[in-house]
Amino acid sequence: MLTQSKQPPAVRSRAVQLDSFGGPEVLDVRDVPAPQAGPGQIRVRVTAAGLNPMDWIMTADADTATRFGLTLPAGFGTDYAGVVDQVGDGLTGFAPGDRVFGGALSRAVADFVVVDPAGETAANEAHHTPDGVDDRTAATLTIAGRTASAALAVIDPGPDDTVLIGGAGGGVGVFAVQLARIAGARVIGTGSAASADHLRDLGAEPVAYGDGLTDRVRALAPGGVTAAIDLHGVETVHAARELGVPDSRICTIAAQVDGVAAANGANATPGALEEIARLVATGRLRVPIAASFPIEQIRHATELQARRHVKGKVVIDL
Repeated sequence: MLTQSKQPPAVRSRAVQLDSFGGPEVLDVRDVPAPQAGPGQIRVRVTAAGLNPMDWIMTADADTATRFGLTLPAGFGTDYAGVVDQVGDGLTGFAPGDRVFGGALSRAVADFVVVDPAGETAANEAHHTPDGVDDRTAATLTIAGRTASAALAVIDPGPDDTVLIGGAGGGVGVFAVQLARIAGARVIGTGSAASADHLRDLGAEPVAYGDGLTDRVRALAPGGVTAAIDLHGVETVHAARELGVPDSRICTIAAQVDGVAAANGANATPGALEEIARLVATGRLRVPIAASFPIEQIRHATELQARRHVKGKVVIDL
């Protein structure tokens, strides 16, 4: 038996889909049958969907898509926030009208998503949205928040640490910088000259990436760097090693380096995402929204996000 809201059940849905793998040009908004919640599932009326690099990376080509279990036609986007409008048989803890956020792998940019709240992975999950967290912000938390939390767990920063974070101004960096600061660490963040004020606003001391990074960091922190996270490639890893940081306190998220741990948001500790939402609700962590777009402008929004120079998160409003 299905518990529904008092409104007539929706039978159609707008959804971003693609019939071939590629860049933003393959993304289209389609009118499709609305998914229906089955046993143990909820259906969410999506109000906002946050974009992440993984969204376009895993749909860029067939080989990558296969590694994520995607087949054509595929949807797009993973982070969502919205309101429960169907609850499937046998599920407790959720009711129509509940505000929720979470992950729905490569299908979040749609009017409706169906998820299994017990899934507990970014591919298929739902969490209650705390009071004090708006839907746009809630729609940015899952992928980036989980990934930042997993990376911080590797280096375990504290008040005695100076942490170097590479690519600190990006979507994951927004969380990583603030979580490290909340842990009491000093944070030095790499970025472009144009991102310096953005990094300072997050609580990081900015340093320009590129040739000479090690010398610039050494001048900024003559007492040394004790831990590092590379959120972009390997430049920060190499700089950290030159600065004497042991591999055990270096972490990557977008590259594989022998001897260095690579963080994966799927491996974030239980409760990490709920804790991040609580930090947002209490004002201790904030998520800059760089831009928001209606679903009809999904190609433009994805192009903007894919340039990797956005200061904050890009959100689709539904």
